[in-house]
Amino acid sequence: MDLKIVNYGAGNIKSIQFAFQRLGYDAVLSHNPDDIIKADKVIFPGVGEASSAMKMLKESGLDALIPELKQPVLGICLGMQLMCNHTEEGDTKGLEIFNTNVKRFSNNVKVPQMGWNTVANLKSDLFKNISEGDYMYLVHSFYAENCEQSIATSNYDIEYASALENENFFGVQFHPEKSSTVGAQLIQNFLDI
Repeated sequence: MDLKIVNYGAGNIKSIQFAFQRLGYDAVLSHNPDDIIKADKVIFPGVGEASSAMKMLKESGLDALIPELKQPVLGICLGMQLMCNHTEEGDTKGLEIFNTNVKRFSNNVKVPQMGWNTVANLKSDLFKNISEGDYMYLVHSFYAENCEQSIATSNYDIEYASALENENFFGVQFHPEKSSTVGAQLIQNFLDI
């Protein structure tokens, strides 16, 4: 299987590569549009700040490429947030794949949310063999508002979309590569789609 990780300077790329290797797959880093278009599956990672990440995507033309992809695409953390309409982080326009906006958590809670949290309201084959109340690992200060494309929710001060799906596009706020056996199951489910 030809797996490509979009390489645009995001921070968690190596841990994602290792997570695929543990499942017996080789995910290759690429910023080459020709390679990414030909891939069977595409992983769109992200750790960092939204406006600078979007600037890097625009400089490489990947901002135009990603929404046009036809194969399954998995956005992780900031990758998912950049696939939304807009994020308050740096007042950044997103790729408009998911019809929701990204907001900052209120000052009622410690920010960033860092650590384990449960997932609920699970829909989609992405959560096959994963149960309501299973834990995923998160590190984030911003969240995607709940919407019709939500396929999982988590609660931290408010209920928010911890996973989204629109046709061939999937996004997860949590880090499956750091979420033990449950995260490995989600990665395998993505590979099986």
